[in-house]
Amino acid sequence: MFLSITDLDVKYKSQEKNVQAVDHVSFYLQENESIGIAGESGCGKSTLGLAIMKTLQDNASVTGKIIFEDKSILYISDSDFTKNFRWKQISMVFQGAMNSLDPVFTIKKQFEEILKKHEFKGDYQQVIESSISAVGLPHSALDKYPHELSGGMKQRVVIALALILKPKMVIADEPTTALDVLVQAQIMVLLKNLKKSGLSIMLISHDLGIISEIAEKIGIMYAGQIVEFGNLSDIYKDPKHPYTIALLNAIPKLNNSERIIPLKGSPPSLINPPSGCRFYDRCPKAMEKCKQTPPQVKTESGFVMCWLHE
Repeated sequence: MFLSITDLDVKYKSQEKNVQAVDHVSFYLQENESIGIAGESGCGKSTLGLAIMKTLQDNASVTGKIIFEDKSILYISDSDFTKNFRWKQISMVFQGAMNSLDPVFTIKKQFEEILKKHEFKGDYQQVIESSISAVGLPHSALDKYPHELSGGMKQRVVIALALILKPKMVIADEPTTALDVLVQAQIMVLLKNLKKSGLSIMLISHDLGIISEIAEKIGIMYAGQIVEFGNLSDIYKDPKHPYTIALLNAIPKLNNSERIIPLKGSPPSLINPPSGCRFYDRCPKAMEKCKQTPPQVKTESGFVMCWLHE
């Protein structure tokens, strides 16, 4: 198994209460497969990516199991993870990545800092130029400061930084956010080309259309839980969880006069989440037993947390 996550829990501790940001999340990925993680803002998508990268805040506690290429990586030390996995095997394009570039250093200097941090022994110039070329940027961009680049160019730089040590997997957290439609399309073409080269991508997004262009598998996340997981084609053609159906119904369709169906209500608090189905208060098909323990129903290629498919 390329990547296997089992019962992953992430809690953020505060002075008075804990926030259950990720709650018993499990999924798997085969080699050369890509996955999309979809859901509303605040559902725990980004926290899931940060937990895999071991870059959570100090007030976060993590339990569960993360296996990457038959190696358990959740409980190893940060120094071991940096030495053997971070950026070398798994890297991440962070949400709001364009703002993560240091404004006082040139692009080339920021590449060199990453190579130095990870004790790269090869030719700096060669690997930097190769990374820049891979994302379609001119070499002249290396001598510029971030403010001299357009939004699309900065996003390409951040992706190139994530690829510089040639990892096997990249976690891309909302990589097209704050970009105009044309630049979004260019970034998606870039990601698809990288995928064709053998890179596995975990694409975190609220946009199901973008996910459909990259992923073979998809996890639908709601209030800290993955409520439906499986092959993307199966879930898009025959969604089973009412929340997945609601997300798909909210996508505008060309040549369709039907009105978009909004999803009413708000997600539950993650400080004190309900014991039963977390979608209960918003679900049009809710039953009395949904207030109790939500099921995890196995399907042919995944699972769905819904009593309707018991």
